Amino acid sequence: MARPLFKLAFERSPARIRLTALVLVGLFAAIAVRLVMFGFNPAEPRAASRGQAQTLRPDIVDRNGVLLAKDLKAFSVYAEPRRVVDVDEAAEGLAGMFEDLDLNDLRRKLTSGSGFAWIKRSIPPSTADRVWSLGLAGIHLRPEPIRIYPNGAAAAHILGAVDIDNKGLSGIEKWIDATLGTGSGELSRGQAPVQRDDRAVRLSIELRIQHLYAEHLRRAVETYGAVAAAGLVLDVTNGEVLALVSLPDFDPNDPGLALHPDRINRIHVGRYEMGSIYKALTTALALDTELFTLRSTFDVSRPLTIGSASIDDFRGKKRVLTLSESFIYSSNIAMGRMALTIGAPRLRAFLKTLGQFDRIRTELTESSAPIVPSRWSNVTTATVAFGHGIAVTPLQAAMAVAALVNGGDLITPTFIAGRGIDERLRAEAVISPATAKAMRDLMRLNVEAGSARRASLDPIRIGGKTGTSEKVVGGTYSKEKVMTFFVGVAPIDAPRFLFLTILDEPRGRPETFGFRTSGWNAAPVTRQVMGESLPLLGVHPWTATAQ
Repeated sequence: MARPLFKLAFERSPARIRLTALVLVGLFAAIAVRLVMFGFNPAEPRAASRGQAQTLRPDIVDRNGVLLAKDLKAFSVYAEPRRVVDVDEAAEGLAGMFEDLDLNDLRRKLTSGSGFAWIKRSIPPSTADRVWSLGLAGIHLRPEPIRIYPNGAAAAHILGAVDIDNKGLSGIEKWIDATLGTGSGELSRGQAPVQRDDRAVRLSIELRIQHLYAEHLRRAVETYGAVAAAGLVLDVTNGEVLALVSLPDFDPNDPGLALHPDRINRIHVGRYEMGSIYKALTTALALDTELFTLRSTFDVSRPLTIGSASIDDFRGKKRVLTLSESFIYSSNIAMGRMALTIGAPRLRAFLKTLGQFDRIRTELTESSAPIVPSRWSNVTTATVAFGHGIAVTPLQAAMAVAALVNGGDLITPTFIAGRGIDERLRAEAVISPATAKAMRDLMRLNVEAGSARRASLDPIRIGGKTGTSEKVVGGTYSKEKVMTFFVGVAPIDAPRFLFLTILDEPRGRPETFGFRTSGWNAAPVTRQVMGESLPLLGVHPWTATAQ
């Protein structure tokens, strides 16, 4: 057989050369496949050297499943300065795409010689495609979800916010990280089960009521010239919070605004002397001890004098009042006399049982401890009886009033829908059934003939208690600045919902005859809110009649 005249060089190569050639062919084939994949998915980023892409946070929805917070797909631009080939091209290209980037600052980052530098965080996929199309060596994309809140400021103080790395900073967002773990469907050991719809955290909030309460409070701030306002709707049967508004508020899509000191959560963090709201607590204790009855009388014709201190009524009746009249006319003198008869030890013990001496713990980690008197003189005992000398969060006060009308169960509030009350039941039978009924009757009488007449919502039978307190300015009580409160309960014959309205520094108006007390502002505002909210909650005139 004749030999070929020529041989290919490959055929004459040693075996190791053949192996090297095969490896190179495989390598080029892999590169080709990868390039094809990039062609079909140009925005697919290279994994960042600082870790893998973040997992998604669960959605947050209201009690009806309406979306409150969600993660959307986004990307962040980062550089590996050591791998940037043309610094000027990269800096000019990126600066031209993102107007908020400084060209000189970009050059400094890209010439730093470091292995990693952020360029731009949280950009949409369409913008990421444009960055990718620039084809800049050493410039990469990292998938990073962005948290969005489609309802803006609605329920912001409950939802909280996340940081640039999508970690919870406050509110329910922070609770999710601590309890569920970001993107996790499992609960941490020791945590109570949470109802979720397809990984969504379902809050107790009713978004429609949240919106309308906020709108009425904004109008009230303008109408009465107040500097701030707040509102709460609480289910007294299970402690679920259906609405919490605190104005001024903030948009969690721009969480930096939340740091402003006037944007605190006034319901959960603010501490205030609740004024005559505390008269409901004092009256309940007076009746429960059986030291007094509804027909007990008090001479309020003259101020109550304790040493050098003198306690008087605001526009008092200057006559003998029954206990019922003392409640509906909001007599400081009568409440002071009740408290002195009951005694400081029993008053302190009752307030502690009602959770007024301890920081309230809910899913929101932002809370404040109450300011409680360090020593209890007779003057302290008398003034605490009508809500002066002790400062609590409005949520604490609402929790206590809820116990007075729901039959005596003290339940820690919750912002999670469907959460059982066993773990949140702080005390049972804090007052007797007879006292609870008497308190419901007194609150109803107060709306019919007392300081809360402007909250009347007939034919729906509601009950309520007004409260006005002077603000402490520079260590002394101001005669010019007050806070007003109103607690409304509906339906009062079978209590279900508690509404609490707060106005900070309201002013007297011609239509209020110059008065700035709660009965002239907080009470009518609450009436408007209840009138629109109760039908949404299933409370109608035909379901709210006397039992």
